[in-house]
Amino acid sequence: MLERPFIPESSHSWLPHTPAELKEMLGDATWEADDWGMSNTHVYRIGQRYLKISPSPISFNQEQRVLAAEAARLQWLAERLPVPEVHYYGHNEQEEFLLISELSGIVSCDETLGDRVPKVVRLLAEGLHMVHHVDISACPFDMRREKQLELARQYLAQGMIDATQFSVAFQGLSAQEVYELALQYSSFDEDLVFTHGDYCLPNILLDRQLSQVSGLIDWGRAGIADRYTDLALAARSLARNFGEQWIPLLFTEYGLASVDQVKLQFYRALDEISWI
Repeated sequence: MLERPFIPESSHSWLPHTPAELKEMLGDATWEADDWGMSNTHVYRIGQRYLKISPSPISFNQEQRVLAAEAARLQWLAERLPVPEVHYYGHNEQEEFLLISELSGIVSCDETLGDRVPKVVRLLAEGLHMVHHVDISACPFDMRREKQLELARQYLAQGMIDATQFSVAFQGLSAQEVYELALQYSSFDEDLVFTHGDYCLPNILLDRQLSQVSGLIDWGRAGIADRYTDLALAARSLARNFGEQWIPLLFTEYGLASVDQVKLQFYRALDEISWI
């Protein structure tokens, strides 16, 4: 079972808003709140499944419905990668709901792995190769540079970016300033592969023996994009959890002959204004 921290949820605060079909599927099972993650999505473990609930007011267009995007990607990836199974997706005028299966494994940032970081890094690189080798010839999900910039512009225009949540490197900047900074690094040739879109350590599950990547979660931004979409976020997440000294090993294990600093800067800046 996936080992993550949980907070008891004594009252089902979301039940009045839950679609009838989903409510029937959940029955009277206990809800446990999952406190991982940095987005506005609420996550609960209910039995052997996870329920995600995300704000999705009627003013949102289809591209801004993050759980609809994740559900579509999970269904497409079902026979391609170790991803959760979609049990239900639906929405009302204010929220959207996604019920998925639980995957086995521990998150790759688990504190018990602190003395085995080299092995963790090698598995992170293996996971990147798994994702990046998915055939994109029939992939319906476009997350190329211009698409990502377009989504960021939509969030900016609607005032949906909370600058107080920026990482340390971007603290003190406005959302518009971060967008303009990203533009300064945006002139490069894209090396297109299938990407996860949020390849951070809490989203990569490993088996207890550290023999393989056992699961990959949180797929709402996946699609065809430059491979540095994942490399930039993986390196940043690795530094946050285990230290910057491990970043060169990640790039070496992945097989980079040299590191493109421009792309790293672009995708790290863009990530700050791509969450709602």
